[in-house]
Amino acid sequence: MNRKLTAAAMAALTAAGLATAVALTPSATAGQTAPAAVGADAASPEMLSAMARDLKLTPDQARQRIAREHKASSTEQALRGSLGNAFGGAWLDAGANTLTVALTDPAKADQVRGLGAVPKVVARSQAALDSAKAKLDAHGKAPQSVPGWYVDVNTNAVVVLAKAGGQDAAKAWAKSAGLDAAAVRVETSTEAPRPLIDVIGGNAYNFGGGSRCSIGFSVEGGFVTAGHCGTVGTQTSNPSGSVAGSSFPGNDYGYVRVAAGNTPRPLVNRYSGGQNVSVEGSTEAAVGASVCRSGSTTGWHCGTIQQKNASVNYQEGTVSGLTRTNACAEPGDSGGSWLAGAQAQGVTSGGSGNCSQGGTFYFQPVNEILQAYGLRLLTSGGNPPGSTTTTTPGNPPGGTSWAPYTNYAAGATVTYSGVTYRAIQGHTSLPGWEPPNVPSLWGRA
Repeated sequence: MNRKLTAAAMAALTAAGLATAVALTPSATAGQTAPAAVGADAASPEMLSAMARDLKLTPDQARQRIAREHKASSTEQALRGSLGNAFGGAWLDAGANTLTVALTDPAKADQVRGLGAVPKVVARSQAALDSAKAKLDAHGKAPQSVPGWYVDVNTNAVVVLAKAGGQDAAKAWAKSAGLDAAAVRVETSTEAPRPLIDVIGGNAYNFGGGSRCSIGFSVEGGFVTAGHCGTVGTQTSNPSGSVAGSSFPGNDYGYVRVAAGNTPRPLVNRYSGGQNVSVEGSTEAAVGASVCRSGSTTGWHCGTIQQKNASVNYQEGTVSGLTRTNACAEPGDSGGSWLAGAQAQGVTSGGSGNCSQGGTFYFQPVNEILQAYGLRLLTSGGNPPGSTTTTTPGNPPGGTSWAPYTNYAAGATVTYSGVTYRAIQGHTSLPGWEPPNVPSLWGRA
């Protein structure tokens, strides 16, 4: 697949409550992601086994799916930048074989096709959908008959959930927020989401005189977890420390600073014996991608990402910006780890249902937590984002430090065939995106 991009692809780029126990690399900083593994190296055997069990795949199919999903995430990031205001969202089909990219400008369809995705012309951009949902987020407390709302890029609408008999109240509430009726779809739902403070995900920790939650992703000096697992100043034990940051409702994230003698590790407890799972970064997976969750009550369970930017109307108040999934959880899993392949995705917030009958479950994206508190994730191995010290696998030309499947920040420098290039925009590299081939991504330094 080391081939030059098509003219269309070149033009595309030119136009351009549950608890967690996850850890990231020593050099991954807030809002950045470490190089992602692909293929057989993208996940541990235990992760592949859990995906095979819950997604009804063979281990080889699970491995192949992770590789496809990683490539799709990179393609989505590139098109999000190149399409600009015409970008209407992206999602994978049920088998993660096809990436569909919505766009409001039919003239840019070839840009999508050029990177191997399927274009779909829609009425509203992702920005317009997010703006409409933001009106709901800011509109005050929702009726109790509304358990939540979210952006659904697949149908190009904002979905408002309503309990049976509450559909009219949901429509009236959305209308009073100033939303265009054409952009809103009300769906009947049996969800009854709640933060699951009494359960843990990943390794357990205690707080607030007997309550439990789970360690989230390890960061330098502590770990992140769900915000409903303690307010600022709350003391923790096993490990000992104190809550240094907490936001709930509104958000559902928190940061615990551990006491001396506790050592954060870039690992996730998979609760079925054997080795812990290492986390390699925090590249965000696409809608439709598989995702697996760790929790001390129910162990490993997998499902798929259904929607992003969801708002949940808990009894305590609304939490926005969550990711909606069908990977099950139960009380005691609060704050637990969510991973797509080897990439950390978020910490468990809450949900409706259980692991016997299924349901709908939500996690708080981890990159937002890192950005909010300026934290540095711990990961196992890998180079810093934008690193120029990796080498291209196979037989790269001499004088080359550029490598595929690497997250390059804007301004990063690499060499290719002895020539130095500087990244014009941040992206995750793919085979065929060598610096000489994509002048919209790389310029000569």
